[in-house]
Amino acid sequence: MILRHCFCGGFSRRLKALLLVGGLIVSVLLWGTMSGWPLSLHLLRFYPKKLGSSLVGWVAGRSMPQGLRIPVLEKFAKTYGVDLAEAEKPLSEYASLQAFFTRRLKPGLRPQEVAVPGSVNSPVDARIIAGGPIEKDTILQAKGLPYRVSELLKNLPDPGRFEGGHYLTLYLSPRDYHRIHVPIEGIVTAVARVEGELWPVNDASTSHVPRLYERNRRAAWVARGTGADEGLDVAAVCVGATHVGGVILDERWLEGRRLPKDGGLAVNNLPCTPGDDLANFQFGSTVVLIIGGPKAKDWVAQRTEGTVKVGQRLGAFR
Repeated sequence: MILRHCFCGGFSRRLKALLLVGGLIVSVLLWGTMSGWPLSLHLLRFYPKKLGSSLVGWVAGRSMPQGLRIPVLEKFAKTYGVDLAEAEKPLSEYASLQAFFTRRLKPGLRPQEVAVPGSVNSPVDARIIAGGPIEKDTILQAKGLPYRVSELLKNLPDPGRFEGGHYLTLYLSPRDYHRIHVPIEGIVTAVARVEGELWPVNDASTSHVPRLYERNRRAAWVARGTGADEGLDVAAVCVGATHVGGVILDERWLEGRRLPKDGGLAVNNLPCTPGDDLANFQFGSTVVLIIGGPKAKDWVAQRTEGTVKVGQRLGAFR
């Protein structure tokens, strides 16, 4: 009788706990349905995004046996529509999925457009998903969802210099080339990293998750224009996402130093040229390009939607 009582009492407590947890989950999901969020986003509330991203990164970085490389990478390329003809090396020479994902292209495939006054070229192969003026420290990630430039540029000096400027949001899908390149002629003045969350950056997230880009983990790079780009300041903010924890700035900009996990570094006016290596994503995500400086009022975007390739001109002085 005593054992039976203990067993029944323990089972009852476990059952009550399960019902309580189940009730909380159902309540959250019902609230999400009523608030207009897709079910997939609400399920992500319970998913350990940082741990999951670290695990995916670890698996993607493991070296594959020679015999598996071609079938695995061909399957990945077919699934996402990757143009294998552009890859710098044969598939058998990419030891891991991560090595393939951060592949370089064959030389000459992404020429930079000829410089004109104020020219800013695309740093990535991507789809333009948002763009417009910067007003009162605010830009839009999607219709009705504003966020703050000063928070996006956290750990960088003087974000106010971008007030009255412009922004373009460039989304990279898994099929895209995932190296990021310098968009202007200038000198690099600062780099930074912000530790944050790892929400996905797909259409569902950008349309529903408030302040998505200022919440997520990211790295940023800032340059002051010279030559044809004198009078502009340009920041490239590389935003991480679920399973895209790694945003790797090129070692050149760090000058032998370690970038803080959440902090910034001044860069000693290193010269940069359009097309130089800037960073790379370990898997795909988003680049928010911020254009400011004393002549930003004279800058006009020439591309505001559709797909772009590295080196294509995004805008110039009017």
